Amino acid sequence: MSRTVYVNGDYLPEDEAKVSIFDRSFLMADGVYEVTSVLEGKLIDFDGHLARLERSLAELDMQKPEAFDDLLDIHRELVRRNDLVDGMIYLQVSRGSAGDRDFVFPDPDEVKPTLVLFTQSKPGLADSPAAKTGIKIISIEDIRWGRRDIKTVQLLYPSMGKMMAKKAGCDDAWMVKDGFVTEGTSNNAYIVKNGKIITRHLSNDILHGITRAAVLRFAREAQMEVEERSFTLDEAKEADEGFVTSASAFVLPVVEIDGTTLGDGKPGPVARRLREIYLDESLKSAI
Repeated sequence: MSRTVYVNGDYLPEDEAKVSIFDRSFLMADGVYEVTSVLEGKLIDFDGHLARLERSLAELDMQKPEAFDDLLDIHRELVRRNDLVDGMIYLQVSRGSAGDRDFVFPDPDEVKPTLVLFTQSKPGLADSPAAKTGIKIISIEDIRWGRRDIKTVQLLYPSMGKMMAKKAGCDDAWMVKDGFVTEGTSNNAYIVKNGKIITRHLSNDILHGITRAAVLRFAREAQMEVEERSFTLDEAKEADEGFVTSASAFVLPVVEIDGTTLGDGKPGPVARRLREIYLDESLKSAI
């Protein structure tokens, strides 16, 4: 069955949805996006994603789409129309189409942003087999642009990183800058040493993860020790356990880095407990 998607005010069958070839997200990667998970038909961390979207738009001096204040209703309508139980809703805003290609931003009074949303059904999203086995990662050099805190659609290098990991027989990659881990290709990175959770501090170097913020809050509420600082790749390989967080993976244990086994090679107790807490608490507050 064809999905119903949303394009600039209209709900359409996916095969009827169209965006101009001159749209700046296509020509210039001039767009931002968010992905909100859906569990049991409800939106997870929606307010956080909306706030980050607003920040991304402001950082790029991009106009809000006219339907910005209606985004919650649009998300809920897409859930309803697509009978979505578990999965994700992808949202993308671009600077729009001026009808031709130009490096100069179009006049926002004349060119309106493009707004697109679509659903992805992922039955059993919260029961990922990888959560039980853990994932294996490789390290790669972080050569992305300097504003990684803005959630743009410039995802070529993260995609290349995923493919490098796949070619190496692993699941994902952690990016490294000056010897220090920044983040994963599509997630924030953590290690655990002697029970302490260590993750890179917020800056322009990493995405300000919505799931990251929630997980760290829950960890502190559970009396877990958290330290926000840079950690080296060597330090990560000597950690007792590791994990990543993202909107679609929640909390996912890491059991191997560049062929080095962490702990006993199985998901560690901290990661397992945090995943349990996050899913439980997030479902309670889902809307």
